[in-house]
Amino acid sequence: MDMVERAARNKEDGIWIHRACKYELVRQISEVEARKTGGESLPLFGLPLAVKDNIDVAGMPTTAACPAFAYTPKRSAVAVERLVQAGAIVLGKTNLDQFATGLVGTRSPYGIPRNPFDSRFISGGSSSGSAVAVARGMATVALGTDTAGSGRVPAAFNNIVGLKPSRGMISTTGVVPACRSLDCVSIFALTCADAWRVLEVARHFDPQDPYGRQDGGCNGGTSATLGPAFRFGVPDGNHLEFFGDASAKAAFERTLGTLQAMGGVAVPIDLGPFREAAQLLYDGPWVAERLTAAGKILAEAPDALDSAVREILRGAARASAQDVFAGQSRLNLLKHRLDPIWRTLDVLVLPTAPTIYTIEEVQSEPLRLNTNLGYYTNFVNLLDLCALAIPAGFRADALPFGITLIAQHGHDARLATLGARIHALTSQTMGAFGQSPSALATMPTFATQPDGILVAVVGAHLSGEPLNHQLLDAGSAYVRTTRTASCYSLYELPNTQPSKPGLVRIDAHGGAAIELEIWRMPSKEFGPFVSKIPAPLCIGTIELADGERVHGFLCEDHAIHGARDISSFGGWRGFRRSLGLTH
Repeated sequence: MDMVERAARNKEDGIWIHRACKYELVRQISEVEARKTGGESLPLFGLPLAVKDNIDVAGMPTTAACPAFAYTPKRSAVAVERLVQAGAIVLGKTNLDQFATGLVGTRSPYGIPRNPFDSRFISGGSSSGSAVAVARGMATVALGTDTAGSGRVPAAFNNIVGLKPSRGMISTTGVVPACRSLDCVSIFALTCADAWRVLEVARHFDPQDPYGRQDGGCNGGTSATLGPAFRFGVPDGNHLEFFGDASAKAAFERTLGTLQAMGGVAVPIDLGPFREAAQLLYDGPWVAERLTAAGKILAEAPDALDSAVREILRGAARASAQDVFAGQSRLNLLKHRLDPIWRTLDVLVLPTAPTIYTIEEVQSEPLRLNTNLGYYTNFVNLLDLCALAIPAGFRADALPFGITLIAQHGHDARLATLGARIHALTSQTMGAFGQSPSALATMPTFATQPDGILVAVVGAHLSGEPLNHQLLDAGSAYVRTTRTASCYSLYELPNTQPSKPGLVRIDAHGGAAIELEIWRMPSKEFGPFVSKIPAPLCIGTIELADGERVHGFLCEDHAIHGARDISSFGGWRGFRRSLGLTH
């Protein structure tokens, strides 16, 4: 009950809109203990859970931070039902930017959840109460929502993890919509492992959710494991923006150094298409979806709305049906432009927010500063991406700093694995109540396929190389780096795009041991993968230095006539380094 007592000592802090009474908590705990005693498997047994107050909890009022909108649901949202069924205890409903409209955490009649590290500063929104509750040790995990960054910006400002899953992975049935086609239920926790544990329970295809997806699970053709030389995208100099905040810039540069020390290879990218997509959220027709929940209040009781929210909703009413179709077409074209960028990256790494503001600053310029905070977040759901916000230490002014890992739909496991590694290397504390980070390095446990075929790669499919994404998209997992037996030669194949080598077995005398990587590929993906390999490459049997034999890339003999023998470099990476083409 320590968390309940912490919450009780802070009654006027703007974190909670409704708290479960002591009788209700005792009832929940007794029921969970009885189920446990009866032999039920409860993966979240006793987990203290806070729920953002635009997500229904049976018997607790849902307000969306607007008293005129309030109602008391008889049934919980599907996401809450699944967590409670797994043993979670709902502590109460948390404050938010009204109707989940904002990234600031100041747009609520129920008070302002202040930043726990400096009360002058915002805690971020719209899921402000949920994030502060976790940061201050009032709940182990909290549910938020994320349409434009509401599950990520508060995580960065509170030194916690914010997991924004692939759209359709967690049901939004029972969630007051912001933009229903883009909304996600998000998860706040102190560690990636805790957030993942909750996601594993919450993920579920809900046929009653119009945007639920059968492929919403995180095992849908993706791997949880990146190779040792992962490639991460960072904004090029034209698009790296901190709005004059030198402390944020320095913290981001420090974090990039950590990623490179881990073996990551930074790839500057043009953030322009991402930014253009972001502008469609509020300057395009998607803002009209916000009228679904709040349109009636706008028409009948506009004074019940926060002034900034009211202004946004009035703008939403101007969108036409023609605007909607034009916006969808533009967004699809932007996705086409981004496809080549994603083929060169394992993950995109951005500051979660470019800066942070005081409450006073936000109240003076609520719309412009809110827009600034969404610089790196607004495009994610529009482009159907998944994201994970993780702490990355503190700024020079002692405020938390965070980064966000972003990948294409379904690559959630990849982000959680990498996020856990980065979090452990960059953070000394968790949240705002002095908890030791001893558990940070614990990797999440992912549901993996038990079968698999070992495949050896020697060139363009190596981790960090242009075709490595084909292995990851097939659900392959990196196993180890090793060498062939000393009976192979490696050649630079001419006129290949991207550049590729050819591995050929020769007589045992005069051969070389060539560096390669071993990946485990799901059996069902092996055939389709092999069928796409272009001549003169093929899949054969490769003998490793320890005598083991695995499937791997070989080259037809005729293709090496006149080709350059690069065996002396020890492998494709060694050869590319000699040309200054890799790090």
